[in-house]
Amino acid sequence: MGLTIGIDVGGTKIAAGVVGLDGAIGARTHRDTPADSVDQTAAAICDAAAELIAGHDVEAVGIGAAGFVSSDRSTVLFAPNLAWRDEPLGARVAETLKIPVVVENDANAAAWGEFAFGAAKDVEHMVCVTVGTGIGGGIVIGGELLRGAHGVAAEIGHMRVVPGGHRCGCGARGCWEQYASGTALVREGRALAESGSLAAAQMLGVCGITDPAELTGPMITQAAAAGDPCAVELLDDLGRWLGEGLASIATLFDPSTIVIGGGVSAAKDLLVKSAQVAFEKNLPAKANRPHPTFGLAELGNDAGIIGAADLARRPAAGQPQ
Repeated sequence: MGLTIGIDVGGTKIAAGVVGLDGAIGARTHRDTPADSVDQTAAAICDAAAELIAGHDVEAVGIGAAGFVSSDRSTVLFAPNLAWRDEPLGARVAETLKIPVVVENDANAAAWGEFAFGAAKDVEHMVCVTVGTGIGGGIVIGGELLRGAHGVAAEIGHMRVVPGGHRCGCGARGCWEQYASGTALVREGRALAESGSLAAAQMLGVCGITDPAELTGPMITQAAAAGDPCAVELLDDLGRWLGEGLASIATLFDPSTIVIGGGVSAAKDLLVKSAQVAFEKNLPAKANRPHPTFGLAELGNDAGIIGAADLARRPAAGQPQ
């Protein structure tokens, strides 16, 4: 299969691109996401795809959707930020476009992009964790994307790490993403500033603000890059939580590579080094087992488009060629 289209559907924007066999994106387009309307969202997806199909010989479409996607890669079972509930998105879009359409979880699609063309392109076993507002992820074992029996595997951000901990948007308490995400970074930074800490006050000054409520994750990252001690400590704490969780994931899946992406990964070594230290400290039987390498994601915001487009070329495990 040659050219395919990858579509990354977010809560505010639908980004689409024509992707070749080498993972390179040619033409691109985008639409706003009418998140409250199932019909209008499907129409916007079809409109973006049709624009690209008009100028290219496209053979299939892959859609990365934030939410639970059925194992047959057609139905969005649930989406937290969109109106999809048991929505047959693949069939609906395919009926309009008249070409094959597959639907994947957006984090799985991004992980596959990094596996096929990015930071993990030379391995067969990898874990990709995206650290942003929450934590997303994807797992590839033996060259196959792990989807699980119902298509909803690898929701790693909702691993419980603190029984009775912070309430998560999923309804549970103590999920990993409540401690190792951009949301957690901002929560802790604001709390420290509101406590009257002189170090945190200095950090606010470096960020050019006085009100803790104005503090953002990128501000903390930039302050840490400038050497602010409080910001460095906040990122170090975040990295510790990240590394501890990754040690548990590695115990289950034994990856050869762990790829870290998402907005918070802009901190680079300030995050990755502390995560790796915590990982090494908490990995069971660490002296008697091979350790995975750590790397930063390479494809940035294009990972979802590239991964979804490539997955449109490939049947899921157990499905006919």
